[in-house]
Amino acid sequence: MNRRQMLMAALPLVAAPTLVMAQAQPAPKPAAKAEARRDPYAPTEVAIRPDFEVGSIVVVSKDFFLYHVIAPGRAIRYGVAVGKDELVWKGRAAVGRKSEWPSWKPTPAMVKRKPAQYGKWADGMPGGPTNPLGARALYLYDAKGNDTSIRIHGTTEPNSIGRAVSNGCLRMRNEAVMDLYEQVPVGTPVYVYSTAINCMIFIDHTT
Repeated sequence: MNRRQMLMAALPLVAAPTLVMAQAQPAPKPAAKAEARRDPYAPTEVAIRPDFEVGSIVVVSKDFFLYHVIAPGRAIRYGVAVGKDELVWKGRAAVGRKSEWPSWKPTPAMVKRKPAQYGKWADGMPGGPTNPLGARALYLYDAKGNDTSIRIHGTTEPNSIGRAVSNGCLRMRNEAVMDLYEQVPVGTPVYVYSTAINCMIFIDHTT
């Protein structure tokens, strides 16, 4: 074997460790984004106008937010879906009753508007994972004790949060409504406004 043949034979032995080391190194990670987009509808503690009574629920439909007042000037903010178009409900009510994995029955008006969609459930649907009211429901009653037919409830469509798509009710993600359900007793006052200007609500988004 001449000198050139010896050098050529030795090259793989010299190069191999370098190649193995290179393969053992983790692949360079792509540049991380400045920050993953924050979920605007995740439960978040925020500042709120200080004269809302502690324990009350305040909803601002146009912003798709529900606030549960936990202390003077402080609230937990949750994302909601609200009624579409003329079905947006606003006013004052109170939690008249609560239900876990509630049954559901469309109102006569819903059946009349969309008989093909709601007619088969005119006699009701039992509670469960496929029920549109989701995991929990808070039933809103007016000052005279009448059921308003408006609910704060869970959903089978979590991607609808932040949109005007319901038949008037206030939808929350199941995990969010389950959390709220545990904090809210029957009798809790609920205020539903169309815009923040209507209630002069103050939100400090920096806290």
